[in-house]
Amino acid sequence: MNIRTLIKKIIPAKIFWQIEPTGHLVEAFLTNLIYGFPLRNLKVIGVTGTNGKTTTTLLIHQMLNEAGFKVGFMSTIGYGYKDEFINQEHHMTSVSTKEMIQRINKMKKQGIEWLVLETTSHALAQHRVYGVPYSIAVFTNLTHEHLAYHHTFERYRQAKVKLFSQTNSNKRGLQVGITNQDDPNSPYFTRKIKHNLSYGIESGDLKATKINLGQNSVQFETQYKNQIYKIKCNIPGSFNVYNSLAATAVGIVLKLQPQQIEQGIDRLKFVEGRMNRIDQNQKFTVIVDYAHSPDSFEKLFKDIKPTVKGKLIVLFGSLGGGDKKKRPLQGQLAGQFADYIYLCEEDDRSENPEQIMNDIVEGVRKTGKKLNQDYFLIHDRPTAIKTALQKASSNDDVVLLLGKGHEKTIEHADGEHPWNETEVTIQALNELGYKK
Repeated sequence: MNIRTLIKKIIPAKIFWQIEPTGHLVEAFLTNLIYGFPLRNLKVIGVTGTNGKTTTTLLIHQMLNEAGFKVGFMSTIGYGYKDEFINQEHHMTSVSTKEMIQRINKMKKQGIEWLVLETTSHALAQHRVYGVPYSIAVFTNLTHEHLAYHHTFERYRQAKVKLFSQTNSNKRGLQVGITNQDDPNSPYFTRKIKHNLSYGIESGDLKATKINLGQNSVQFETQYKNQIYKIKCNIPGSFNVYNSLAATAVGIVLKLQPQQIEQGIDRLKFVEGRMNRIDQNQKFTVIVDYAHSPDSFEKLFKDIKPTVKGKLIVLFGSLGGGDKKKRPLQGQLAGQFADYIYLCEEDDRSENPEQIMNDIVEGVRKTGKKLNQDYFLIHDRPTAIKTALQKASSNDDVVLLLGKGHEKTIEHADGEHPWNETEVTIQALNELGYKK
């Protein structure tokens, strides 16, 4: 048991929540001091929001890398420099300050001048990114999430806005914000930054037009100061129109040529755990995605439901010890769009798994779904995956496996255990007689 865990057990939760940021601030300062402030002279692009952070981070990194920038990245799924990719083993987006500084120090020794840093509300609220010289701040969207930690939506938003305040305070940086103008929370971010470039589908300085949502990609055009950009993103879903617009805006701020922006975004072919299709020569479609919030559920279901000619089969769970208010919302959304629902573990941690599933069922029942007819409770995730796959029977059926995506561990009451959603799914398909 480490010191933090011991203190957390001794001190009442409310008091610990109040003093924890101070501890992280001291740790951040001392770590920077020990490593000689390795972020000094580094130009950092921070990406924050509820959904889309990882894909946007990787789109920006790929675009800048292709344009010849000496750029590294740190995200939910991994980190690296140039074409190097090291998987993220931890069960969090923003690692401890010490580990973040160590990784950045290593990349700086390799020669990076720019860093694209996925930045969470937890990291901002806890001062884990103290001393990071953000030059550009990117805001993707803000919806119901992480309220178990922040307690209120307003505090959650306030934590996110800190990225823009920190960027604006860096007088040596560009002091530029990139904001999703279609999001109603956008004004809270724009008012904290000296310069702002907005984007959106409905409105913004960069507005997507001629949108084509394909099974394997999205394509659209956008215009800025009489220059037209023809964008293709190889990750499907309308939400990736927004993510690609954000990356395009960064490219414009950094004065990239239109061709560099277009080619850079097109070069990103895959993001692990984001709309990944699993092919083992089965006749139906299987997709693994990290969607785990009500907003990401709604966007995903609205995108995919019109394209499904057969049954839409959805499998998911919800985080133990997390935001309990989102569970019935997830259940209701799944009930509205899916034909069959399989509820299972996601990361129970120390919470009663039956209670987690029952919280989700509360929303499912509102849509008229019946237990063991339209929805099923199978706690063991591998068993649930195999059972959901068995439900698919035609070429037109689609199975969505949601919530775990890229994650390499699954959390039980006794700690983290190895996990790989793709490998587990392939094994289940193989056991059912499908092999590539």
